[in-house]
Amino acid sequence: MSISQEKFKEMLKEKGLKVTNQRLLVLQVLAEHGDEHMTAEDIFELVKEDYPEIGLATIYRTVQLLLDMQLVDRIMLDDGCVRYEIGDFLDEQEGHRHHHHHLICTECGNVSAFRDDLLEDLEAYIEKETGFQVTDHELKFYGVCRKCREEKE
Repeated sequence: MSISQEKFKEMLKEKGLKVTNQRLLVLQVLAEHGDEHMTAEDIFELVKEDYPEIGLATIYRTVQLLLDMQLVDRIMLDDGCVRYEIGDFLDEQEGHRHHHHHLICTECGNVSAFRDDLLEDLEAYIEKETGFQVTDHELKFYGVCRKCREEKE
């Protein structure tokens, strides 16, 4: 898990919010499916297994809360669905975000994460030259995955 449940509980309390089973389960589901890009409905189906009385509206509210707390990222993968994934952290203590990017195969539609972030120098240059401080970015690469390329050969 990118962030411990204890740290999450502490963060909720600091914001004056209740620690609820629903919130913990949503975070847990996202953490357990860290390499997946889940819709709110995907999250709902998995949380419902352990907490059958939960409603979809609660999932949406919880995901929005996690977005506001910068613990999850919202991504659009050109399929018309809003998807979520747990955020990456370099240093959980200081909250430095680590970005990752998505590789999207135009043949099979597979989406995978590329974890090396090589844009820090560019962000620093932008800030130095323009005074604009980049707080987030999202990058998608389109191409053909290894499996599809091998199948063609």
